[in-house]
Amino acid sequence: MFQRPRLIPCLLLSEGNLVKTRRFRDPVYLGDPINAVKIFSEKCVDELCVLDIEASKNGAGPDFDLLAEIATEAFMPLSYGGGITTVEQIRRLFHIGFEKVILNTAWQNDPALLETAAGLFGSQSIVASIDVRQDVLRRYHCMTCGGTRPVEGTPAELARRAEAAGAGEILLGSIDRDSAMQGYDLKLIRSVAEAVRIPVIASGGAGSAADMKAALEQGGAHAAAAGSMYVFYGPRRAVLIHVPEEKELYAMGVYR
Repeated sequence: MFQRPRLIPCLLLSEGNLVKTRRFRDPVYLGDPINAVKIFSEKCVDELCVLDIEASKNGAGPDFDLLAEIATEAFMPLSYGGGITTVEQIRRLFHIGFEKVILNTAWQNDPALLETAAGLFGSQSIVASIDVRQDVLRRYHCMTCGGTRPVEGTPAELARRAEAAGAGEILLGSIDRDSAMQGYDLKLIRSVAEAVRIPVIASGGAGSAADMKAALEQGGAHAAAAGSMYVFYGPRRAVLIHVPEEKELYAMGVYR
């Protein structure tokens, strides 16, 4: 039976503001995240991903007051990542209304955190995030701390490690394609999707529904996340939160 793929807007937070980066750098202020969440709720998106891009780099924990306000305004499943280092923080995020937590820097620094969280709350609620950058020879390198610190292992190796520890999904991000809006890195997605049995969420590079379809069908991703595609509009990248119409997604073959 065909299951409709999830298309997931990804919102980036920096010091309580909604921002968008390019290649994980130079965040551009977009406005109030609460207003964005309200719009996405009205548009009935499949899911909403919220990432605090400064928390881990600054050694800060989640901004629970802001996140509680976001959860109050959201009428779709929510996932959150950024600054999570303890089981108690994870428990609190679930308590205020988030369905999933996303671990990146923390699980690679402390794999036991992922394993413990999956054991306590269930694998379906724990997402392991892997951010990847290419060097001049087009070799893949995995990064943590907002793309600033390299870690050992290929993307596929890290994905298998996360799966073995109990992660229920992989959020796979291409740093080089962040905000480029020229398509996902299909080779990267395939390498990870073929290495694990758990769902892979592709992120980084979406500029259209056609790009999402390619990530799903050619890359083997189970879901497609995007940032710029949902917050910028037109060739001048005017700030406008919008969602592809369902009829467009059916016409493009993203939905069937």
